[in-house]
Parts: sequence; structure tokens; C-alpha cells
Amino acid sequence: MSTEERARELLAQDRKHEGNLHDNMLTRAVEEVEELEISNTEERARELLAQDRKHEEHIHENMLSRSHEEIQH
Repeated sequence: MSTEERARELLAQDRKHEGNLHDNMLTRAVEEVEELEISNTEERARELLAQDRKHEEHIHENMLSRSHEEIQH
């Protein structure tokens, strides 16, 4: 194998290696984004559930208060 052929082969291997590194980095970035989105979605769901519970408690308290007022009158 000539020096020129060997150089071409090494360049091809280097390009392939760089491509693999790029693909791996891209895959990891996508996975991190997906994990972050899932985490954000779960956090938002917890917030909405807490808001819903507070709203239900408020409605319940209002109903009790109104019932109590009606009973007193």
C-alpha cells in the first residue's frame, strides 16, 4: 500500500470516527432534552393537581359557609 493510499484510508477512518462522535453527541443531546421535557411535564402536572385541590377545597369551604349561614337564618 502506498503512502498516498494509506493517507486516504486514515482520512476516511478519521471522518468516520468524527461522524460517529457527532452522532453520539446528537443522540445524547436529544435524550437530555427528552428527559428535561418529561421532568418539566411531571412538575407542571403536580402544580396543576395542587391548584385543582386548592380550588376544590375553596369550593367546599364556600359550600359549608353558605350552608351554615342558611341554617342560622
